[in-house]
Amino acid sequence: MNTPTLIGLLCLPFAVQTAPAIDAQATLRPKLQLTTSEEDGMVEVGKSVFFEAEVENRSKEKLVATLEWSFKTVADLPAPPEKTSIEIEPHGVQTFGFELPFKKPGFAMVSCEVMVDGSGQEIVKSIRVGAGAAKVESELTRERDFKKFWKRTLSDLKKVDPEFECEPRDNPAEAPCDLYEVSMRSLGGVLVRGWLEVPKGPGPFPTLLRVPGYTQNMQPIGISADSIIFSFNIRAHGNSTDDVPGSPVDYWLRGLDDKQEYFYRGAYMDCVRAVDYLCSRDDVDQNQIGIWGGSQGGGMSFATAALDQRIDYCVADIPWLGSWETYFALTREEGDEMEEWLAAKEGRNFEDMLKTLSYFDTVNLADRIKCPTYMGVGLQDSICPPAISFGVFNRVPGPKKFRISPKAGHGLGDDHLTWVLGELRKLGGRR
Repeated sequence: MNTPTLIGLLCLPFAVQTAPAIDAQATLRPKLQLTTSEEDGMVEVGKSVFFEAEVENRSKEKLVATLEWSFKTVADLPAPPEKTSIEIEPHGVQTFGFELPFKKPGFAMVSCEVMVDGSGQEIVKSIRVGAGAAKVESELTRERDFKKFWKRTLSDLKKVDPEFECEPRDNPAEAPCDLYEVSMRSLGGVLVRGWLEVPKGPGPFPTLLRVPGYTQNMQPIGISADSIIFSFNIRAHGNSTDDVPGSPVDYWLRGLDDKQEYFYRGAYMDCVRAVDYLCSRDDVDQNQIGIWGGSQGGGMSFATAALDQRIDYCVADIPWLGSWETYFALTREEGDEMEEWLAAKEGRNFEDMLKTLSYFDTVNLADRIKCPTYMGVGLQDSICPPAISFGVFNRVPGPKKFRISPKAGHGLGDDHLTWVLGELRKLGGRR
């Protein structure tokens, strides 16, 4: 049997001196370093993480300041220490620490802020830590007609003639695969496209459906010698903008007043239609169809694996589109994009918006995912905080594995890719 080889993926002019020179050494900002006792940022539930803030006074004057700890979390944690007044002699260094016990599973972004008296200077450092990732939960928010909604939506997609077309495109002669541009009709008759790479040898082949992050233009990868790779662009992305424009970049707000018109109703169905196409091909191994995406693509990987049981393995990295209530609790700020959308039309409110989003929240879809599932998260990710990812992942009932990159943010790097490929090869070897 073929074993998958799956590569995812994703100046100063002279001036006359007119004022006394300022002693820059005397006004240097303090230096703040924040470290923890846990190199990987995670502890077992019931244990503590120790934080140490080192403050260096780099000026010739005494530093008089206030040091304050704060948390951004939805976990059940004790209150942070109270503000501390500090004084540090010129060129001196002091350390300040505290212990944070994790009695229950959860994550916390811990910040230390030094506010210099009288100067307005503020220096902030932050580190996220956590405990018991495999037990982190997000509440279900399914409405009573949730299952009927998706049953009707899938039925509506089936009524659309897919009009599959597969056109050869130029590919370097040394490339190990042939290249095609594939087009099809999805929900609402929307035209969507992707790039299909087919190895030159005999099939059938393991097949990977790559789905895009927010605004990402999926392109061929050009190096697949023994797997079919379908780099697919949902509506409004890449080469799928004929019927749904890619600009303005407001996809997550489009149609949000009505679940029937919401952007992700069509986007999720675009992915299912892409699976329809792959299943129509004789050279696709129907027992080895995988889906892989990051960020928005990670959320769509979850959603597609939930809505289409033809998916045989799912890789969802730094996933978005799930655990919306937790997401807003951790990321919502005054004047942000969602706040502007709510204020733009009379009658809109946060509760109704959450109700619409609940139909597309992957936390409500996760218990349908039966295939092997893999997830990578960046512990320091502020765009898709790990609490939202694990809130979905931990509801997946099928076999699953996760990997936390302790220093990574919204991107995981080549070592994560190596890990995922290794796991998929193990899976291929068992079939």
